[in-house]
Amino acid sequence: MAAEQTGMRDADLDDLCARWPGATRAMKWEVDLVWSVAGKMFAVLCTLGPDRGRLSFKVEPEQYATMSTQPGMMPAPYTGSMFWISVTEPERFATADLAGWVRGSYELVRASLPRKTQDALDAS
Repeated sequence: MAAEQTGMRDADLDDLCARWPGATRAMKWEVDLVWSVAGKMFAVLCTLGPDRGRLSFKVEPEQYATMSTQPGMMPAPYTGSMFWISVTEPERFATADLAGWVRGSYELVRASLPRKTQDALDAS
């Protein structure tokens, strides 16, 4: 039986997010791979330096309290007050779980968009 894959590489994040309506990829702040929908971020992956592999995403307020105190996670710097989580030890988590949280973040951010924008995403 093969070992379960853990963590998330930039290629994993790209493969995951590229399929979703309106999702766009950009490199920001020289080291972060950022995925957004209609210009609003839903996932950030550090690609270089000491924080390489750190993945951040938005969660429901109810999830935030539990997830932000879980080993290997913390409130995301600068965005924690907006219910963003930073996975500081991605190797602790199955890739499938990380992918599910990123998908949840996409859905949260997309749901916050104006109805007209959401409809345009569905039409594309």
